[in-house]
Amino acid sequence: MRKWIKWLVRLGLVLVIIAGAFYYWLRPLLVRIESTTLASGIHVKFRTVGTNVEEYTNEAWQPYFAKGINMGATIPGHFPGELVISEDDYERWFGMIQDMGVNVIRVYTIMMPEFYEALSKYNMKHQKDPLFFLQGIWSPEEQLIEGQDAFDPKIKEKFEQEIKDAVAAVYGQTTLTPEPHSGKAGGAYKYNAGPYLMGWIVGTEWDPKMVKGTNDRHADTPDYDGKYFRNKPGANAFEKWLALMVDTAAQTEIQYGWQHPMAFANWVTTDPIAHPGEPLVEEDLVSVDPTHIEAVNWEVGYFASYHVYPYYPDFFAFDKSFQEMTNSKGEPDSYLTYLNKLKAAHPNLPVMVTEYGVPASVGVAHLGTLGRNQGGHSEQQQGEIDADLLQQIHGSGYAGAILFTWQDEWFKKTWNTQRYDEADRRAYWYNTLTNESFFGVLGMYPSKDNKLLIDGDASDWNKVKDKKKLDVQAPGFEEIWATQDEGYLYLQAKLSEPFDPSKESIYFGADTLPGGNRHGPELHGMTLDEGLETLIELSDDKKSRLTIASNYDIHARLYERSGLPEVDPKEKQDDSGIFKPWKLAVNYLLEYPDSRVNHPFGDVEVGLFARGYSDPARPDYNSKAMWQVQGQVLEMRIPWMLLGFSDPSSLSVINYTAPTKNKFAMTHVKGVRFVPWIVKNEQVVGLDNSAAAQPVQVSEMPLYTWPGWEDKVKYVERPKQSYNIMKEALQKINGPITTNVQSGS
Repeated sequence: MRKWIKWLVRLGLVLVIIAGAFYYWLRPLLVRIESTTLASGIHVKFRTVGTNVEEYTNEAWQPYFAKGINMGATIPGHFPGELVISEDDYERWFGMIQDMGVNVIRVYTIMMPEFYEALSKYNMKHQKDPLFFLQGIWSPEEQLIEGQDAFDPKIKEKFEQEIKDAVAAVYGQTTLTPEPHSGKAGGAYKYNAGPYLMGWIVGTEWDPKMVKGTNDRHADTPDYDGKYFRNKPGANAFEKWLALMVDTAAQTEIQYGWQHPMAFANWVTTDPIAHPGEPLVEEDLVSVDPTHIEAVNWEVGYFASYHVYPYYPDFFAFDKSFQEMTNSKGEPDSYLTYLNKLKAAHPNLPVMVTEYGVPASVGVAHLGTLGRNQGGHSEQQQGEIDADLLQQIHGSGYAGAILFTWQDEWFKKTWNTQRYDEADRRAYWYNTLTNESFFGVLGMYPSKDNKLLIDGDASDWNKVKDKKKLDVQAPGFEEIWATQDEGYLYLQAKLSEPFDPSKESIYFGADTLPGGNRHGPELHGMTLDEGLETLIELSDDKKSRLTIASNYDIHARLYERSGLPEVDPKEKQDDSGIFKPWKLAVNYLLEYPDSRVNHPFGDVEVGLFARGYSDPARPDYNSKAMWQVQGQVLEMRIPWMLLGFSDPSSLSVINYTAPTKNKFAMTHVKGVRFVPWIVKNEQVVGLDNSAAAQPVQVSEMPLYTWPGWEDKVKYVERPKQSYNIMKEALQKINGPITTNVQSGS
């Protein structure tokens, strides 16, 4: 009897295992999406054919163009490792994304379970027109750069495990432990999103020195001939390593009963094209060529994925051989030329541009041709440039164009502002000088964005509970109010008489630290008992700007020995009386042997103050508007970093100490004092010569202060102007151009 019981128990266990295996094998069939099966019974939805991607729909294979958008993993007030986006957020976003005309979302790494659950539920409601996704697999980037050797066993093992975890997460069959400090998501993955997958993109942008280091160390590495992918003759060592990693992804996925097209991430820096006019040797040091890898027995194929921006590397601006083609406006266009050369370098492979776009920000990090700079754009300009780039990618015969990016992310850093802020506080405030944070078409704005509109109408100030009246006795001003949020310090002034910027100027000096300018031409004979770090002048469009005291000039202090001309010793003195433009670097001094050609240091002024309207409901809305005046009402918003703040949430500013190791020291302050005056007919309003001899008591001016907000961030989410511009552009594209079209001439 006991033997029978044991036998039945064993039989039951076997049946459970078999049933479980059948369930997971048949699970894709439970998802209501049209697909087909290979002779082996493997399910497929997308495939590559020649230079095109195809989707199985309406019982046939149809040409497919990926009209995509990248999606980040966080929201304001959080870093990527926290991964706090809710399922409701995702479902709302998916609707907005699809309404925009997008058919595929690209994610860079394993997302939280909520992403896959929300996408599965959303698509169950939209079975006739589902939203697909490209799944990225994050490589151990820091370890690769530090070790300079992709074949390091620890790196190889870590990446292989990440690949296996990513596949299991997509198919809803794993539980992962989150690693907040490294940004790795975790939790129980129960929803099978695999049927909605469009393809895989393995890895991240490759550091050229690491690639070369790997090639040099492993020049004799044998060819990789995997089960589904292998390298071709002539592949370098790093490409052989990539063939292994792509094959690992394929071998892992097929266990779940599916095949999807494979790719690895790449960028212009490691493309297979020569850039003879590229100044920096490192930017043309080594190639990672997708054509050196091929699929074998992977019936849905393989494609190339590139990040291509119009402003980086520098050859886009300098290399005349990349300005051979002209665009629809008849302009020599390096981006269009590059697209065609890159496409031609992959004759039998579909190519997708999986990142492109420009940010809507005050800050600028690189200059491109035709005004396609990395930053400095309004939302309207952002949308117009992004739409133009999309049309060029599509018209050049690519298989897809994935815009960077969906949502703004405050935590991002940029090379030319990261030394001015506190790294562990970036997620808690809106720094419009850090362009990298503002590539999104879904804006994440500071909390007063929909409460205080810069329009010269003071009525909305009545609803602001935390505003403070500054008891400043200044000729020409009846009253001044101040408030703040995560992005700006706001001022509203009632003037004694209507303001005419063509005939007079309004000044606001700002004092945060002991030191600065106590005199200067802009003060028109006044002297102060305490110095100003920054000064705002509002007049006509060409003169309205924020400037910085020369001895507090952060830019000059940082780059004096890195390309800027030597600073005049007078400018380094306290109370020099000199105010300088607020600038950001856009390129370092380029010199041989690091550079093939010498090129001077480059910078741009970012303290210009545009007069305009910040109300997005107005037809003349300008996202970069900083001030407006109507009659006697003046309104202004000042970006925090322009006032010297490294973290307004903790009232921290950059101090006067010289930078150490290219990093500035920070000081906590109590607030800001503002000194206002009006200049008409070259004289300060209400100030006679005898009064000018007496120092203005800045130290006795009212201090505007605020409590700080630690990590309790509020924000406003709304589509940018660029969202609607891109919506119109995306909806004009109905499919791929299946022949190699050469746009322009």
